Amino acid sequence: MKAKYINPFTDFGFKKIFGEEASKPLLLDFLNSLLPENNKIASLSFKNNEQLGQTEFDRKAIYDIYCENSIGEKFIVELQKAKQNYFKERTLYYSTFPIQEQAEKGEWNYNLKAVYCIGILDFTFDDYETEPEKSEVIHTVKLKNQNGKTFYEKLTYIYLEMPNFKKKESELNSRIEQWLYFIKHLEDFQSIPSIFNDTIFTTAFEKAAIANYGPIELDIYENSLKSYRDLKGVIDSAFDEGKIEGKIEGKIEGKIEGKIEGKLETAKKLKERGLQIDFIIEMTDLTREQIEKL
Repeated sequence: MKAKYINPFTDFGFKKIFGEEASKPLLLDFLNSLLPENNKIASLSFKNNEQLGQTEFDRKAIYDIYCENSIGEKFIVELQKAKQNYFKERTLYYSTFPIQEQAEKGEWNYNLKAVYCIGILDFTFDDYETEPEKSEVIHTVKLKNQNGKTFYEKLTYIYLEMPNFKKKESELNSRIEQWLYFIKHLEDFQSIPSIFNDTIFTTAFEKAAIANYGPIELDIYENSLKSYRDLKGVIDSAFDEGKIEGKIEGKIEGKIEGKIEGKLETAKKLKERGLQIDFIIEMTDLTREQIEKL
């Protein structure tokens, strides 16, 4: 049966639902469902999702979504489609940029705004020593001391292990569970489940409906979906065949290169149709230099 709604684990799907200006109410609702009652967000603004190091030799970080609330707290939202080496280290590295950018010239008291890193994972960590954690969906991580007491409140990592979310529609008890159910099953829905009966989810389904896309967006989505399926297929088959880690990495790198080639092909088509480079950058995540060379 042909899909009626997009796959939110694709680059295009994720940004269509959460990363566009018109998607702010959806992103705000999603983030608030993860945060405690005393720390709800009133408004959001998107920030530049490319962060550069202190010198030209430092590596750069490109976030899927980077935003800030009305009091200056920073939120990084990342979709992670496949396991990779040093994933946790990557998350920690990413969190240093919104911390460093708060530095002020001259006299400064180092009073930082909170930073939240949220990862939506299409895989499980599989590295817990205790059995209960293996089946948990939401992992909230803070900097703690040897007694388990939070040492620093303003740095929070939240990981959502989507494969561990197995609740049915009749079992959903909270807003975050609604969002998890929506994200996990969106591509399979042929009609809108009764649980999604408010304005936020009505908008989400409208943005996710493939029938609402024109030829350009359909082309971008199809390329994004192909990249996602290729990457998943390589990883799944590699693990099934018991390949060694180095070979898995090599295959993944090959698919990543193929993904870039697909983006370049899409960008070329968009450029030929006379679309603005800024729009093409937003749709493909390519750099201006890459697009101008096409």
